[in-house]
Parts: sequence; C-alpha cells; structure tokens
Amino acid sequence: MGGAVVVALLIVLGGAPHRFGAQLGTLLQILAVYVVVALLVAVRGVLALRRRSLGWLDTSSAPTPDHARHTLRLPTESTVLIGSLWAGGILAMSGSAFALLPVWEALGGTLLMTLGGLATVGYNYLFVERALRPVMATILAVDTPHAPPRTSVISRLILTWVLTSALPLAAAIALLHYPDAAPPDRIRAATYLAALGLVSGALAETLLARAVAQPIHQMRGALRRIGQGRLDVRVPVDDSSEIGVLQSTVNDMVRGLQEQDRLRDLFGRHVGRDVAQRALDRGADLTGEIREITALFVDVTNSTALAHQISPQEFVDKLNRLLAEVIAATESHHGLVNKFEGDAALCIFGAPVARADAADSALHAARQIRDRVLADGELDIGIGLATGPVFAGNLGTDQRLEYTVIGDAVNEASRLTDLAKHTPGRILASDAVIRAASEPEREYWTPHGDCSLKGRTLPTQTWEASRRPTAPPAAWV
Repeated sequence: MGGAVVVALLIVLGGAPHRFGAQLGTLLQILAVYVVVALLVAVRGVLALRRRSLGWLDTSSAPTPDHARHTLRLPTESTVLIGSLWAGGILAMSGSAFALLPVWEALGGTLLMTLGGLATVGYNYLFVERALRPVMATILAVDTPHAPPRTSVISRLILTWVLTSALPLAAAIALLHYPDAAPPDRIRAATYLAALGLVSGALAETLLARAVAQPIHQMRGALRRIGQGRLDVRVPVDDSSEIGVLQSTVNDMVRGLQEQDRLRDLFGRHVGRDVAQRALDRGADLTGEIREITALFVDVTNSTALAHQISPQEFVDKLNRLLAEVIAATESHHGLVNKFEGDAALCIFGAPVARADAADSALHAARQIRDRVLADGELDIGIGLATGPVFAGNLGTDQRLEYTVIGDAVNEASRLTDLAKHTPGRILASDAVIRAASEPEREYWTPHGDCSLKGRTLPTQTWEASRRPTAPPAAWV
C-alpha cells in the first residue's frame, strides 16, 4: 500500500492529472482493485510465513532448528512474496497503460511503477530484518553458531544507498526528461524527490550507523571487562550478519577463557598454585633443580583402627577437616602441600619458590597445625620436619608428570613423623631445621634427644615443640 501511494504521488508530481482525464481515472480504478487483491494475498502469505517461522512464540516454546532456519529466511521469503505481487501489478498496470495512454506516457508510468516496486521490496527487506532483532538472539542460539552470515553489512549499506539515493535520483531524472510533462511539473517533481532523498538518506544512514555501532560498542565494553579479568560477560547475539558472527565469537572466547580459568583453578588445587604457575610459565618439562628445603610430614595416629571403628564417609570427613587445617597453615606460611598419601600429607617450604625463611615457616606451620588439630579433638597426629638438599622438579613421562621432591630430608621427615606420634608435643624436628631457624622461633623448641631412624647408621638429634599456645614470632609481626 505504501508503494502504491508512492507511485501515485510520482504520477501526480509529474502532472499526469492535468494531461489525462477519464483514462487516468480508469487506470486508478484498476490500480485500486489490484492493490486490494494484492493486499489480501500479501496478508495471507505473510501470516503463513509467520506461522511457519515464528509459531513457537505463540506457544511460548523453544524454537527448533527448522524454526531457526525459516526465521532466518523470513526477510528474503517475505521480500520475494511482495516482489512477486509488485511484478504482477506492474504487468497489469503497464498493459492497461499501453492500451489507454500514449506510448511515452505508458513507458513513463511503467518506469515509475518499477522504481516504486523496487523501493517497496527493499524497504520491506530492511523492515522485516529489523523487526526480527528481538528474537534473533534466541534463533541464532539454536542455529549453528559458526554458520556463514545470512546477510552482510556491505549488502545493507548498498541496499540503503539504492533506496535512499539511487532510486530517488533515478525517478528525478526520469521526470526531468519526461517529454510530455510541463517544465513547472518537472522542476517541482525533481525538487520533491531531491528533498525526499536528502531526508530519507540522512534518516536511513543514521539508523544503519546506529545498528552497526551499538553492537560494536557492546562488544568493546565486553572486551574491556574481559581484559579486567571479569569472565561473567555475555554479548547478545542478535544480528545475522558478520556482526552476529563477531558477537558469537566473543562469547566463544569468553567460554574458552572460563574453561581455561576453571582448569587453572583445578590444576592449582591439585598441584599447588606455585607449581601450577611454574608449569604455566615454563611449560611441561622433565627438568628439575637441587633446592634446600624444609619438609613437613603429617600423619594420623592409629588411622587403621579408627577406619575400622567408624564408617568410611565419617573417616573421610574427619580427614578433610584435618587436611583443611594443614592446607591453611601451609599456604599461609608460603609453603606447598605437595601430595596427600592416604591419611598423611607432605608439605614443603622452599620449593618451587626459594625462601630464606623456609625453616621458620615450616616450624611455625607445624605448631599451628598441631594446636588446631588437637584442639578439635577429632584426630591425633604426628608431625616430622627435616631440612636438606633435595631434587625438586617434575617426575614422570611426557604423558604424565608430577611435581615432587626427592631426597634424604623427605625420608627423614617421614621417619620422624612416626616417632612424633608417641611424644607429648606431637612434633619432632631434626637439629638441622632448628639450626636453620631464627632465634625467636627456637624459643618454642626444646631438645628431645638422639633417635635412631630406619635406614640410618648414625643417630639423629631431634627437637620437640612445646605445648605453649602458638603465636607468631616477633620477627614475623
């Protein structure tokens, strides 16, 4: 109907009513009849296309892949329908015009109707595509995310230029060269068409620029938040052109970063955050280095008997609460919980990050673990500490790696743990650990005596922690 009004306006601007009488009335009657018939066909056809493409909206159900494909084709299919009706109307009106009017008048009318039809078809495509934006995000989520774009920004730019500049200028040229039109009619028609082109061009280009700039602005804001470390970002995918593909790509990138962050967090939980960062910085290799570390070994007393007395789940719950204390104390003193061995745990201080206060950190962490675990009263433990050079690095093959420490200090700490279970203070440290500690920390320790450890020919001088409340030494405050 809008296109018919445009054609009628062009005919009036061209001065046709002054040149024709009854013939023009007959043509207008034919045009009115065809417009009514075409309107009924168009409404019926568009409603059928809507039911097939957007029927899922009426039932509040999720769209299927078939719905998605039909919805994406709706601008093209509706445009083909409107274009077919316009083609029929142009043929009917042109035949009538050639029968009732002179050849030049008939040719001019056919040209104006063709221009009006092209404008209607083009605006219909842009209008339907714009009207689908509210549901496009849902549709594109159902359809293949990486499918080629259904439209392009270039095609929209070209179509907008044709509708707002090329067609008005072509109509103005046709009217200016219309041989039977009076000069005042030509000038008036050309002036109106030029003004129409200026106004419609400015309006259409503004809308098109906003349609392109708004999603780009959203994506720029999303990328800025991603750069700040926020991964809860999602860009709405509501465009079927390259912009929609870019929106989908940003969301895919966010999902990939979320997965990497989740894997990094899981990796850090399994091997320790320092080891995880070392692996990320250096890659997975089988290299290692000799480090001076302090090993802290924690083991549960009478765990076999306890596991027999209570249910497995209850035993695991107790162990988890114990290990939570071990992890908290170790990490708060910049140590690494290297591994869990059943109901025991190996913690190391001085690797993978070297620390000058490794002995102090380990000794204070041991006292903190002992005090908190014994205060809870759920489990009894023994803790052994030893200092010495060890191999610290990845052990295994290219298929499976584990960061670990291997050396006499680890074995010594394990042996001291078994003895510590039977001492009042529940902690035994080798003489090397105490000698490496600072003077404020040594005040918490008393000599325990020489102990014979399995696999050693010489006795090991040991120290026992007092049962005084654990407080940070003055050097740590």
